Amino acid sequence: MITTKRKLISLALGLLGSTLITGGAWAQTVNAKFSVTLPEKSHQGQGAARFADLVNQKTKGRIQIKVYFNASLGNDVQVTSSLQGGTIEFALPQTSTLTGMIKEFEILDFPFLFANEQEAEKVLDGVTGQKLLDKLPAKGLVGLAYWENGFFNATNSRQPIHKWEDFQGLKFRAVQAKISQETVKALGANPVPLAVPELYTALETHTIDGQGTPSAVIAALKLNEVQKYLSLTKHSYGAFLPLVSKKFWETLPPADQGILHEAAVEARSFQRAVAREQAKSAETAMASKGLLVNDITPVERKRMREQVKPVWEMFSKDVGADLVNEVITQLSAK
Repeated sequence: MITTKRKLISLALGLLGSTLITGGAWAQTVNAKFSVTLPEKSHQGQGAARFADLVNQKTKGRIQIKVYFNASLGNDVQVTSSLQGGTIEFALPQTSTLTGMIKEFEILDFPFLFANEQEAEKVLDGVTGQKLLDKLPAKGLVGLAYWENGFFNATNSRQPIHKWEDFQGLKFRAVQAKISQETVKALGANPVPLAVPELYTALETHTIDGQGTPSAVIAALKLNEVQKYLSLTKHSYGAFLPLVSKKFWETLPPADQGILHEAAVEARSFQRAVAREQAKSAETAMASKGLLVNDITPVERKRMREQVKPVWEMFSKDVGADLVNEVITQLSAK
């Protein structure tokens, strides 16, 4: 009898060690993995770290999120698949990663869609952004909020880009999304699909001539070491989307689901501010190290926009004319 009592006491103490009392109810401590493609000090990395800290604070340590940087758990395509399978709980891909499974997300990749960050926020944080998020659960994913990667600028090792004709003949990296590849083609360059981890080596060995990513990402990946020119084309806007595995999401009570959403929205303001500051400081820092930086005149940017209009027409069929018109209407409204 004494032995049995000791076993019961030992079992009870073990359960106490793995649980916390919250609001009068027992709640098990949850450990989760958060996959991030870029380095810890990047705007993406800092946003993920802030989110993890906020969740820890708001749940009083019940949900512990460990962030894995530098694509150590895989590239965006791989980790998104892992989310669907439930082997990773959180990831932070760019929205273009989702276009293969949800065509409507391609609207966010339309070249020269947004003129500035405020226009992007109007669409992403509004009705259209929510419509896109509502399509994710059917694919085994839950989207929390839109964060910022920033405007894409072109780098290359051959010549500065002042007008769309300067793209002609360049071997130019495209992300693994058809609309990115078609945009590169429309500008006269040759698209080469590559994941982020492969990019530095491909540029260093001249397998490709150039690429387009936000200035802060160019600096974070040290691409300025293997490129000569940075042209501020702002040809596309990239948004990050903190995703949760639906399988993991459904194990959480509604209150904790609400906390995750709240933390993602709070972290959004911080992350966007970091992204914009890093873009400016990155351009200055890279120029000081020898990267030749040039802006694009409004006239030439308009010519570039006109040159890629066939891409809009091509992908409007997939996205849906109603959604395209909805976005255009929002952007036209004052």
